[in-house]
Amino acid sequence: QVQLVESGGGLVQAGGSLRLACAASGGTFNRYTMGWFRQAPGKEREFVAAISRSGGRTYDSDSMKGRFTISRDNDKNTVYLQMNRLKPEDTAVYFCAAAGSVVSWDYVATQISEYDYWGQGTQVTVSS
Repeated sequence: QVQLVESGGGLVQAGGSLRLACAASGGTFNRYTMGWFRQAPGKEREFVAAISRSGGRTYDSDSMKGRFTISRDNDKNTVYLQMNRLKPEDTAVYFCAAAGSVVSWDYVATQISEYDYWGQGTQVTVSS
């Protein structure tokens, strides 16, 4: 079973940047396709970005495309989310997740139901 711990959240002004990190432990990191999701107050959790086990394929939500970039370092057991040109509507708790049932080295999981393990989340607040 893998444990996930997010870091890097905080308060930033609109137009600024943040880099979130998610450190994994307790499992073989490259066995998992990884994803980032977010949940704003009163809203459902939504997909942000995901990356394949190899790191060679990624998929971003249309609403964040071009601003957010997901990456991973399999040697460091860490997945990252670089967030640029942040907007107040990006304010949310950001969650890291791992999908352990993926066999394909290049599959990207985008559905919440595909993910088995979740971190506790890190708060991102963007002021206007």
